[in-house]
Amino acid sequence: MKTEARLEALSVFLKTKRARLHPHMVGLPQGSRRRTPGLRREEVAQLAGVSTTWYTWLEQGRDIKVSPSVLDAIAAALQLNTDERKYLYDLALEAGFHAPPASAEQTVISSSLQKIVQELRYCPAIISDRRCHIVGWNAAAAHVFMDFAELPHEQRNMIELLFTKKEFRSLAVNWEHFVKGFLAIFRAYYGQYVTDPWYAQFIQNMSQSYPEFNELWNQSEVSSAPEVLIEFRHAKAGKMLFDLTSLQVQGGGDLRCSIYTPNAQSSTESKLQKLMEDS
Repeated sequence: MKTEARLEALSVFLKTKRARLHPHMVGLPQGSRRRTPGLRREEVAQLAGVSTTWYTWLEQGRDIKVSPSVLDAIAAALQLNTDERKYLYDLALEAGFHAPPASAEQTVISSSLQKIVQELRYCPAIISDRRCHIVGWNAAAAHVFMDFAELPHEQRNMIELLFTKKEFRSLAVNWEHFVKGFLAIFRAYYGQYVTDPWYAQFIQNMSQSYPEFNELWNQSEVSSAPEVLIEFRHAKAGKMLFDLTSLQVQGGGDLRCSIYTPNAQSSTESKLQKLMEDS
C-alpha cells in the first residue's frame, strides 16, 4: 500500500506538470491539433532522452527502476524548479523518503523556541508541524489571525482552517493566492511522507468536503519556503501588508516557523501595535 500511494502521487504529479507545458515553451513545433493540453508523452520522452515506453510506464505509476541521472533529465524536460525536483526525487526514489514518526502524540515545542517566537512582538509568527498542524504561535498572530487557544488541538490544522474559518477567508485580500502558498508547502511535506496514511486520508476528506481545495490541490504546486508579500484586510486594523518568511526549525520535530514581518513601506507595524494595545 505504501508503494501504491507513492507511485500514484508520482503519476498525478508528472501528468499535471506535462499538461502545463506547450510545444513552443520547449522548442518543439505545435504540430497537429491536440486533444488535450500540454505536451505528449513521447515529446517529454524525446526531450529527456528516454524511450516513450519507459516514460509512459513511469507516468502510469508502474514500479520500475529509476536513477537520479534519468530523473534529472525528466525534471529538465518538464522545466521543474528546485522544490519540484526534490518532490519528484522524493516520490521516485524510495531511498529519499523520511519515515513517519513512530508516535502521533501532540508535538511539544521547546521553551527556547517559544521564547524566540514571543520575542517577535510585532511580527505574527506561527509554528507548525509536518502536517501543517499549528503547535505554537505568539500574541501578534492571535491578534491578526485568531486566538488558536480557543480551538481544540485537533482543529488547529492550518490547511483546514483556511477553508473552514471565515476569519481567514475575509482576512486575505487574495484568499486563493494565500491558500496556494500553504498548499505548496503541504505538498512538499507530502512528497517526503507520502507513505504516512494520514496524508491520503486528509486529502481525501478535504477534497470531498471542499471543492475549492480539490481544484487548488490538483495544480500540484510545490514550495518548501515561499517568500511572498501578503495583503490583509483586518476587521479592526484595516489594510495590513506582511512579508512572509518561512523557516525550517532544525531538529527531529520537522517544525516550520512562518513569520509575517510588517512591510517596511507600510504603516502595518504601527497598526498592529495599536491593535494589541487596545485589546
